[in-house]
Amino acid sequence: MNIDAQPLDRPTAAEFASWFKALADPTRVQIVSLLARRGTPMKVGEIVAAVDVGQSTVSAHLKTLAEVRFLLAEHRGTAAYYRINQACVSCFPTAADLVMGKPAPEVPTAASSACA
Repeated sequence: MNIDAQPLDRPTAAEFASWFKALADPTRVQIVSLLARRGTPMKVGEIVAAVDVGQSTVSAHLKTLAEVRFLLAEHRGTAAYYRINQACVSCFPTAADLVMGKPAPEVPTAASSACA
């Protein structure tokens, strides 16, 4: 055990906590995995049909996931399309590693700032 180990600094811990909180709901995890596996933007109605949850609930979850930048919204006419923020695909495992005490892997600066 390393007795000189220090916790993450407060701003980093707060940012990571917001990421983990955003995924603290099974429907949000389903939405993220759906969009990640699909690989293309999806309309809200398509997401609703895939996760079998009401539109207002899915919209609330999409808002939460977009606030932490896991998802990005594109507006085309009156429709909103959501997609995975690919930069966060690299950032999130890094956050989990750091929280669990593993050394920080190399992450390009542009990728880490895109998740904030």
